[in-house]
Amino acid sequence: MERTPPDRCRVLESYQDGVKAVRSLAETVADWDVPTPCADWQLIDLAGHLRCVAENFLEYLQDAPDSRLAKLFAQDAATAVLIRQQARQNAAELAVLPPEPGPERILAFGVSAGAYADLLPDMWDRTHLIYRGTKYTVGDHAGAACVEWHLHAWDLARAIGADYRPRDPDLLVSAWHWGVPHLPLEPGDSWEAVLRSSGRSPRWPDPSEGPGRARRRRSGRQSSVRRPPASPGGAAGRPAR
Repeated sequence: MERTPPDRCRVLESYQDGVKAVRSLAETVADWDVPTPCADWQLIDLAGHLRCVAENFLEYLQDAPDSRLAKLFAQDAATAVLIRQQARQNAAELAVLPPEPGPERILAFGVSAGAYADLLPDMWDRTHLIYRGTKYTVGDHAGAACVEWHLHAWDLARAIGADYRPRDPDLLVSAWHWGVPHLPLEPGDSWEAVLRSSGRSPRWPDPSEGPGRARRRRSGRQSSVRRPPASPGGAAGRPAR
């Protein structure tokens, strides 16, 4: 698999592709209460997560190289610790979001994701964080953001009974190596490797796949804190199995 730094133009194109895919798929959602490949999350939760992550990415970029994400990685903590800390952050942020409808959450996602893209060209080579003695740039993190958006586009598609495959899955493999340094990438087809490495089953909701299997829609009052999905652009890793 490709281990050279991903091409800047391809990363920028893939980033925009991912944002557009999320927004386009969200426009087709008829029911925001259906389950998703992210364990215990409905589409409304996924929309909230997208909003939070896009806002966080923009914050990390504006604060680079002294962001709270950079400070977390500077601890050189074990992967499991990074996963737990980001999982707690994801759950806490989602729990305090206002009870807004899915389209409003996706709109907010688009605003922050767009602002991030606007800042990228002038900050591309700036240090984003240092992890175990290796410097990772803003451009490296942009690749991780690509992975994030395409993964969640796939989540959206599968939740509404469709499928999704990015135009440039090989770019996402390279972006994973440079933008998600704390998580190994599984072998195989480029896109399926990214899906499996993030804890997803490429054939969800096939019940025989086990992890990430479809769950029945819940009724009544929903819990305010649910298990967060993978967030490779930050510090989260595979969802609990």
